[in-house]
Amino acid sequence: MTTLETRLLPDTATVAGDGSLSIGGVALHDLAARWGTPLFVYDEDHLRARCREAVTAFGRDSVIYATKAFLCGAMARLAHEEGLLLDVATGGELHTVLAAGVPGSACVLHGNNKSEDELRAALAAGVRHIVVDSFDEIDRLEAIHAATGAVARVQLRVTPGVHVHTHDYVSTGQDDSKFGFNLGNGDAQRAVDRARASHAVDLVGIHCHIGSNVFSVDNFAEASGVMVRFFAGLGLAELTLGGGLGVAYTADENAPTIAEWASALRTATASLPADVRVMVEPGRSIVARAGLTVYTVGTVKPIDGIRTYVSVDGGMSDNPRPVLYGSGYEAFDPRRVGDGRTGRARIVGKHRESADVLIDDALIPASLAVGD
Repeated sequence: MTTLETRLLPDTATVAGDGSLSIGGVALHDLAARWGTPLFVYDEDHLRARCREAVTAFGRDSVIYATKAFLCGAMARLAHEEGLLLDVATGGELHTVLAAGVPGSACVLHGNNKSEDELRAALAAGVRHIVVDSFDEIDRLEAIHAATGAVARVQLRVTPGVHVHTHDYVSTGQDDSKFGFNLGNGDAQRAVDRARASHAVDLVGIHCHIGSNVFSVDNFAEASGVMVRFFAGLGLAELTLGGGLGVAYTADENAPTIAEWASALRTATASLPADVRVMVEPGRSIVARAGLTVYTVGTVKPIDGIRTYVSVDGGMSDNPRPVLYGSGYEAFDPRRVGDGRTGRARIVGKHRESADVLIDDALIPASLAVGD
């Protein structure tokens, strides 16, 4: 099929009789004319629907939105309004969320290398909990406690030793990881023992995250089973099973729904006491399909016998994912969505790097031209 599959588009996407695409009732070409390109366009109804789907599946205050997926003031407010907590991993992200009017008590602080200043800021803001990632971080919290008396409410991040079917750069649950306390070598248990002995922290739970853009619910079920077995003997109140549910970006991809993900996790955690709070941290599954990026074509360069290059007015500066780990996308002309994409091209950005490639081998309308 050479026409674009509409299942990849935001919920409110509609195609007019002339073939032009609208999101939320607004034509993309009108948005581009008003605001210029590159332009990120997000479907608010889609965002709210995914938030509500997650809250329905897991419960209010048990869903923590992973802000690294997409963060601005409006998104922070929207997630909070829909009953999600928000995870932040830097002082800048915490500042953005607080400035948007989200209370610190609705935030969770993440990160594998939190500075003492970031920890102090999180404690001052009254974040719900801090996900502690290393013994050095416990040292910092103890130093803060010695100076101020502050006690941090914490979960400990555990790497469960589970390998998932995703790119190595977005896989985080394996033993060889910069994140968390290793379960297999005993570090996780040592971290639990130290946290319980420390006056600087209030240990409330454990946490894991196995990776991003994971398409198999079996991967989540496997990691959850490992975590449940470790968690069962600890007598703690909270278990966070992370996020990473995949999203289809291209026609050859299919991803589980949030409801299917929730069903797998419920089965894996069924043996836990009813009063244990099971939490999750979805990110891209909330926002990815809600968004589109609109570019303007500046150059079309056919090289006979090799390929055609189509250069657009953005690139790796607005989307580093293809350069970092080869992520795939679909391209189309939003003024003629139904046209067959019978041409092929490498879509590249305007930066002075040969690696500035957005789509290596894209299907495009054969008539794609400068100015489209």
